[in-house]
Amino acid sequence: MSFKLTKKPSSKKKRPLKDNAQAEILHKLGLEAYSTRQLDSASVLNINTWTLEDKPPLELKDLPNTFLRRLWLLSEDARSTCCQTRLDPFSEDGKLPEEKLSSSEENAINPLDLVTSVFISADTFLQQEITVRMMQCKFAVPLVLPNADPEKPGQFLLWPLRGVLGQWRSLDTNGREQNGNLASTPLPIISCIKLGHCSVSKSQVLNYVLTGPKSSKNIFIHKGMDGGQVPRRLSNGLVEIGWYLPTEDINRDIYQAPFVISNLRGDASNHERCLKLLCQTSSVVIIFCGDFKEKEKQLLESCKAMASKIILIDAYGTEGEENTTMGYGGQSLQKCLWLPKESVFPGSTLSEQEVANNLREILKSWVPDSLKPVTLEAAAKLALDIGLNVDESPVCAKAMATVEEILQGLDEGSVEFQQKQLPLQGHLWHKLAELDKEESKHRKSEKEAEPQLQEEKKDILAELKRYKMTPAMKIFIDALLTKDKTQRTYFLTWLKLRLQLQQTEKLNSFPESQTEKTELENLKHEANNSVDSDSFWTDSEEETEEQPVNNEGSDVVQCCKTKQEEEHLHNTENTSQHLESTPELSCSNKEQLYLEDSCEDAKALHSQSLESKTYNLGIEHFFREMGLIFELTHMSGSQNVLRLPKLAADLLLHGVPLELMDGDASNIPICWLGSIFSELNHTLRQEKLRTRVLTILGNHHSRNAVVLSGLFGVKLQEGWKRTNRGVYMAVLSLPDDCRKDLDYDLLLLIDVEGLGLASGGIETDMLTHDNMMATVAIGLSDVLLQNISPHAGKEMETTFKVMVSSLLRSKECGVVPICNLLVQDEGLECVLQASQLRHVCKMLLTENEGNVNNHYALNTSSTTFVKGPWPNMSLSETVDQQYTNDVLKLKETLFGALKRHSTKAEESDFIGRLSKVWDAVKSDSFSISLQNINTALGFSLLCTEFSQWEDGLLESMESWLMGATTKIIATKALDGTAQDALLNELKKEAQEEVKSEVHKLKSKAESYLMSEENLKRNSETFMPMLLSNMSKLQERVCEEVMQKLETINESHCSLSQIEKFETSLEREQEFKLVALVETSKSTNILLQDHELEEEFESVWKKMLSSFDFRPSESDDISSSVAEVLRQNLISRGLQKHMEKLDVIGQKQTSNFQVCDEHFGYRSRLKHMFEDNNKQQKIEAQKAANKIIEEYSKFSANKCSLAADFSGSYITELLEMIENGLREKSLEIRSAFEVDLKIHLCNAACQDFQKLHDRFGKDKELLTYISETKNKCAAEFIYKFRKRDQCQRVAQAFISMVIKPLVLAYINQPLGIHIAKEIEDKAKQYQSPHAFHQSILEDLINEDCFESFKQYLLFYEDYRLTKIHDTVVAHLADTTSLSKLKQQRLGEVVGQIAAAVSQTTEGASGVLSDTKPLLERVCLILEKDANINVERESLNGPLFSITTDWDCFVKCLIELLATMRLGLSQEFNQNVDVLEVLNDLPILPQDHLLQIVRGCDKRCPLCKAPCDKEELDHEIHSSLLHRPKGILPHDICSPFQLSSSETSKDSYGEFMMCKNLPLQDTNWSDVSDNLNSQKANNYWRYVLVRFNEKFAAEHKQELAKFPEDWTKITKEEALDGLKEVFGRKECN
Repeated sequence: MSFKLTKKPSSKKKRPLKDNAQAEILHKLGLEAYSTRQLDSASVLNINTWTLEDKPPLELKDLPNTFLRRLWLLSEDARSTCCQTRLDPFSEDGKLPEEKLSSSEENAINPLDLVTSVFISADTFLQQEITVRMMQCKFAVPLVLPNADPEKPGQFLLWPLRGVLGQWRSLDTNGREQNGNLASTPLPIISCIKLGHCSVSKSQVLNYVLTGPKSSKNIFIHKGMDGGQVPRRLSNGLVEIGWYLPTEDINRDIYQAPFVISNLRGDASNHERCLKLLCQTSSVVIIFCGDFKEKEKQLLESCKAMASKIILIDAYGTEGEENTTMGYGGQSLQKCLWLPKESVFPGSTLSEQEVANNLREILKSWVPDSLKPVTLEAAAKLALDIGLNVDESPVCAKAMATVEEILQGLDEGSVEFQQKQLPLQGHLWHKLAELDKEESKHRKSEKEAEPQLQEEKKDILAELKRYKMTPAMKIFIDALLTKDKTQRTYFLTWLKLRLQLQQTEKLNSFPESQTEKTELENLKHEANNSVDSDSFWTDSEEETEEQPVNNEGSDVVQCCKTKQEEEHLHNTENTSQHLESTPELSCSNKEQLYLEDSCEDAKALHSQSLESKTYNLGIEHFFREMGLIFELTHMSGSQNVLRLPKLAADLLLHGVPLELMDGDASNIPICWLGSIFSELNHTLRQEKLRTRVLTILGNHHSRNAVVLSGLFGVKLQEGWKRTNRGVYMAVLSLPDDCRKDLDYDLLLLIDVEGLGLASGGIETDMLTHDNMMATVAIGLSDVLLQNISPHAGKEMETTFKVMVSSLLRSKECGVVPICNLLVQDEGLECVLQASQLRHVCKMLLTENEGNVNNHYALNTSSTTFVKGPWPNMSLSETVDQQYTNDVLKLKETLFGALKRHSTKAEESDFIGRLSKVWDAVKSDSFSISLQNINTALGFSLLCTEFSQWEDGLLESMESWLMGATTKIIATKALDGTAQDALLNELKKEAQEEVKSEVHKLKSKAESYLMSEENLKRNSETFMPMLLSNMSKLQERVCEEVMQKLETINESHCSLSQIEKFETSLEREQEFKLVALVETSKSTNILLQDHELEEEFESVWKKMLSSFDFRPSESDDISSSVAEVLRQNLISRGLQKHMEKLDVIGQKQTSNFQVCDEHFGYRSRLKHMFEDNNKQQKIEAQKAANKIIEEYSKFSANKCSLAADFSGSYITELLEMIENGLREKSLEIRSAFEVDLKIHLCNAACQDFQKLHDRFGKDKELLTYISETKNKCAAEFIYKFRKRDQCQRVAQAFISMVIKPLVLAYINQPLGIHIAKEIEDKAKQYQSPHAFHQSILEDLINEDCFESFKQYLLFYEDYRLTKIHDTVVAHLADTTSLSKLKQQRLGEVVGQIAAAVSQTTEGASGVLSDTKPLLERVCLILEKDANINVERESLNGPLFSITTDWDCFVKCLIELLATMRLGLSQEFNQNVDVLEVLNDLPILPQDHLLQIVRGCDKRCPLCKAPCDKEELDHEIHSSLLHRPKGILPHDICSPFQLSSSETSKDSYGEFMMCKNLPLQDTNWSDVSDNLNSQKANNYWRYVLVRFNEKFAAEHKQELAKFPEDWTKITKEEALDGLKEVFGRKECN
C-alpha cells in the first residue's frame, strides 16, 4: 500500500523534482507525492497503529510502508528490500511465492536508497522519530543527507539527533550510569571514508569493529545483505553515524567509553564538503585507500592536515601485489605522510574480519584518553561554515528561543521555578483538593459541611481567582496558540527535549555515595588550576602545526569561565548567529567546538548544589498549569483563557497527551476536561462520540508510556525517571475504514504514571493517592492492560495490592473492564503475580452481572509475554527477536477486546463516567477504603483458592462424566426410548452432582472467610460475591455438563450409525467384489477404473436408499410443495383450481383415474357415439400412466442422492408433467393437468418426506458419509485391484508351478505301477525265457509271414511293439490307474495345503511381498514332502507383489481346490491310452523291457538271440538257432563251413551255426542230441511253411531241407519249443 497524502500542509515546500535519480527512486517507491508535501507522523500513525500483522511487501511501492511499520515494531528486517513475488498462474516453473530480491535493476533497490528516500520524503519531526527507532534497532542513522544535484550541498540533520537519548556506564564515570543526548553530548567521533575503488567492504569492517567478529548485527548496510549488492542511485554522499555505548559488561563491551562512528558512502573524492566536515570534526579518520590519481593524492594530504589522527588502510589491488606506493613515486604512504607505522596497514591481502581486528586493537588503545570529544551541535555550526545546509530553520530557532525565554530562572531550581511560574498547582491547589474530599465525605454521610471548612474553601478559591498569568505561562500559551503548526510542534518538542536535557544533567551529576561534595570540590579545584595552564588548543594555528599529534591538552575551565560570563547559557540569538553565519574555523573555534558542552556539564554540576531534590519538572506541568488556569478562572477569564479548551482538543487530536488527573494533588479539573471533550465533539462534528477507553496500569518502573508508544505510536509523558505522578490521556481518532470494523470513533488511551513512587511523604498518603489514581483509571476503562515489570522490586507487592483494591472499588462503581495482562519478564515473581491478577479479574468479571462481556472476558483472558526493550528505552539493550511477534499478538488481543466491548448508551458520555467515578473516589464511598490495601492481598489469595476449588469441581465432574459416558456407551444406541430415558436420568443426576459439589465450595468459602481477619471484616462484601460466583459456576457447569451429555449421547448414536453403515457398506462391497473378481477370473478381462466406479456407485446408491436412518425431527415438506405448485398454477393462469391444493400432504389411497370432467363438452359430444368416450379416456390414461412411470424413476433417482430435499425437485417434476402432456395431442381440459400435478405432488410429498427425514438428525451423518464417498470408492477400487492381482498371481502360481508339480507327482510312479500289474497278470513278463517263448508261440499261432519277418529282421523293435501292445491292452481293460491318480492327487494337494498353512504363520494380517513367501512354500515342499519344485518361473516381477497374505492364501487355496476338482474330473473321464503313456515320466514298457530283455548278444551266424539269463556270463548260447534259408545271405556270416565238413551230418548241412565256437569263441556250439533236434523243429516248421515267401522276400533260391521236415506239424513245433524252454527253466 502506498502512503496517503497528509491533509496538513508542511512549512517545508520543495520544488517539483527534475528528471533525476531522486525522482526515479521516489517514483519507484511511490513517494513522488511527498517531494512537495512531506510525510508526517500522522500518516505513520495510520500505517502502524491499526496494523495487526506484518505483511511482506509485494512490490517496491510497498517498501516505505513496510520499512516504517517494521521499524515501529523494532524489527531487525525493517531495512529489507525483499518483496514477496506473486505467483503467476501462467508461469512455466509454477514455483510457490517466496521472498527474493529481483535480479533486474528495474525491480530492485538498495536498502540505503530506501532509507534515504524515506528521510527525504519525511518532515523533520518524523525524521526524529525514525532516527530514535533506528538507533533502538542498532541501525546507523543519516547525519548528512545528499542532495539530488551533486553540485549542491547536502543537508546536515541535527534536529532528528536531538531526540536520541542514550545511557552508558564507562570507566571515566566510575561505573555510574550516564545519560546523554546524541546531539549535545561531547563524544569522540571516528569517521570512515573511502578514496578510490576498494576491494574491501568498508561497512562490513565497521560492523565488525563495533560489534565484534562473532556478531551478526548489521549496523551499517553492506554488500552481503539482501539488496546490498544493488547499485546505489540516491545514497552516495550520505553520511551515517552509529553510537557505541558501553555497559560495563566485560562480556559485551569492546571499548571502555562511548563514541560516535560515522561512515561516508561513496568515493570521498566526489563529496569534498562531507570529507572536510568529517576531517575537521573527527578525532580519528579511517581512510580506505584505493586506486589513486592526482586528485585523491591531494585529498589524502589535505585529510592529513585537517584530521587529528588518521589511519590508512591500503585496500587497492589484489592479493600478492605491493600497494603501498599508489602514485607516490615509489615512496610508501607511511613515509610520505609521516605517519606512525601502526597507523598504516594493508587491506587487500586481509579478510574483512582481520582488517577489523587491526582497527579494533588500535581504537582500544586510543579510546577514551587519546580522543577529543565534540558535540554534533558544534559540528552543525561547522557544517554551515563549510557550505552544507542545516535542517534547523529560522522557525525552529524561533521556537527554541521561545523555550529558552520560558525557562529563564530554571537554573535556580525546579521547585523555585514552579513556585514562581506555575503557582496554581502549588499548595493552595493541594489544599483545595483536600477540602473537596472532606466536603464529599460529609455529603456522603448526609452531614452538613462545617462552616470553617466552607469558609476556608471560599478563601482559597478567592485567592486562586486573583491569579495573574505568569510570564512563562503567557509565553507558553501564546506559543501554543500560534497559527504556525510547525512552529508549535518545534516548540513543544524542544521544550520537552530541553527539560530532558536538564534532567539528564541532574541525573548524571547526582553522586551515588556520600562523597558527592568532595568530588565536586575536587572538580572545581582542578578546573581553577587549569585555567592558566598552557594548552595546545589555545595556541595559534602555526603553533598547532608544530606540536606533536598526541599532545592532547584541554582548557575546560577557561571555556567554562568564558561561558559563565555570558548572560544566558543557551541564548537564542547567539545560537541563530552560529547557525546562520560563522567565521572560518580558528583555534578558538576549535576550542569551543570540542569543549562547550563539557563546560555545560561543569556548570550543571555547580548548579546541583542549589537544588537538593530530584529534578522533576516536565512539559506536563505546563499543561497542568494551563488546565488549572481555565478551571479556576474561566468564569471571569479573558478571551484567551476561553480559547484554551479548543486548543487542548486540537493538541489531543495532534497526538499531544494531556493530564486527566493530577496525581500529586489527587485532584481532577472536571470543568477543564468537560470543555475539552465538548470541543472534541464539535471539532469532529459529532453529537456523541463512540469512545473506547484502554488503560494501562502498572508500577512506575513498568514504563507504561513507553509500552503505549510501542503499541500505538503515541507520545505520553515518560515519568519513570522523574517523580511526577498523574493520570494522562491520549486520543486516537480512528480512520474511516477502521470505524466500521471496530464500531467506535475515538480510542482514548489512559496512562497511570508514578504508581508506587516514593515521594518522601507519608506512606499512607502515598498509598491513598495511588489508590485514587488507579481507581479513577480503572473506573473509566473498557479494557484494562495490567503491566507487570520485573524492575518493580520491593514495590511490586504494594502495586499489586493497589491494583486489586482498585478493581474491587471499580466493581462497586458498576464498572469491571476486560482485563489483559502484559508480563515483561518470565521470572517467577512476575508469573505468580500475573496468575493472581488473572484469578482476581476472573472473580470480578464473573460476579459482575451488569457486564455483558463476561462470557467473552472469561473465555479470552489473555496473558502476553513481551520482553523489551520497548521503544525509547536504553539504546544499549538488545531487542528481543520475538518482540515484533509478541507486540502484534498483544495488539490483536487488545483490539479484539475493544471490538467486542459494547458500551451502554448512557455510558458513552466519558465526562459523565468520569464525574461519577470521581465523586465516588472523593467521598471514599467504598466498602474498602482508599487507605486499605491489606484486604486486597487476602482477597487475591481467596480468588486463587477459589480457582483451585473450581478446578477441583471441574475435575470431579470430568470424572463423573467418564462414568456417565460408560453408561451411555453400554446402551443400545439405536433404541431411542431407552436412550432418551437414560439421558434424562443422567441429566438429573448431573444437576444433583453439581449442586452437591457447589455446596462443598460454599462450606469451604465460609470457613476461609472466617479464618482470615481482613476478609472476615469484609465478609458482607465478599460473601455475596463468592455466592454469586458459585451460582454462576453452578449454572455454567450444569450447562456444560448437559451439553457434554447430549454431545456424548449424540456421538454415541452417530458412531453407532456410522459403524452400522460402514459394516453394511463393507458387506455389500464384499459381495460386489467377489462377483467382480469372479467375472474378471472367468472372462480374463481387466476392468477399467470407470467401470469399477460405476459398480461402486450402484452399491452406494443401494446403501443410501436401504439404510435405516434414525427417526427425524425435521419439518413437514407439504407446505413447501404446495407453495411451489401454487406458484406454478399462477404462472400458467390456473388460479381457479387453487382450492384443490388443500389435499396436498394427505395420504393417497387410490391411483390416478381419468374422468369425464377432464374433457371438455365439445370433446365429449364429438366422441359420444364412440362407446361413451372410452377410447379417449384410454389414451388419456395411458399418457397419465407414462408420466407416473417417469415420476417413479425420477423419485427413485432423487432419493438415492446424498442430498436433502429441495423445492427444485418439485419444479423439475412439474416441468416433466408439462412436457409429457405436450407430447400427446389430447383434447383435455386444464383440470386433467391440475389433477395429475396434485396427484404426483402428493406422491412426492410422501416420497421426498422420507428423504427429508433422513436429513433431520442424521444430516451430519449423511454429510460425513458423503465426505467419505470418494475415499470409499478409492478403497473399493484398490481392494478390487489387489484381489484381482492376488487372483491373477495365485492363478499364475498354480498354473506355472503347482499344477506341473502335481502332475509330476501323480505321474511319477504310474509307469512302474502299470508294469508291475502287467507282470503280475502276464507270466511271460516274469523272465526273458518266458517272454521269448511267448513271442515265438504267438508267431506260430498267428501264422503270419510278416510277423516272422519283423521278428527275424527287427527283433528289438518287434519285442518293443509286443510290450507296448501289451501295455495298451492292459490300460484299456483296467480301472486301477484312475484310482491311483486320485489317490496321488489327494496326497500332493494335502501336502501343498500344509506347506501354505505353515508359511502363513507369522505373516497373517500383514502386507507382505508374495515372492519370498511363495519361495518358502516351495522350500517346505522340497524339504518335508520330498517333492522337487521347479522354481525358475518365480524369477521376475510377476510374483513380487505386496498384498495381504491372508487374502492371497485364500485365493491360493480356492484355486488349489479348483485345480484338484478339475484334475479329478479329468482323471475320471475316458482318455486316450497313448496320451496317458505320453504323460508318464517312466514308461511301463521300458520297465517291462528291462525285465524281459535278457542278453543283447546275437548269434554271429544266424542272428538268434542269446538265451542265457545269468548276469555277466561270458559264453553265449541260443536255444533255437535258425536254419539256412530263413535269413537272407547278406545277413548271414561270411564264414561258412565247406560241404565236405557238413555232408556227413544229415542235419548239419542245413544249419549255419555248426562249429560256432570256431567262428566266435564267445559262443557255445550247437548241441547234437535228440532234444536239440526236437527243439529245432520250430524253425524247420517255419521254414517249410514259408520257404517260398522267404525266397521271394530275400530274392534267393528256395531253401533245401530234408523231407521229414515237411512232416513236422505245428503242434510238434510248439511242443519242441515248450520242451526246450521248459528244460531251460528246469536247469
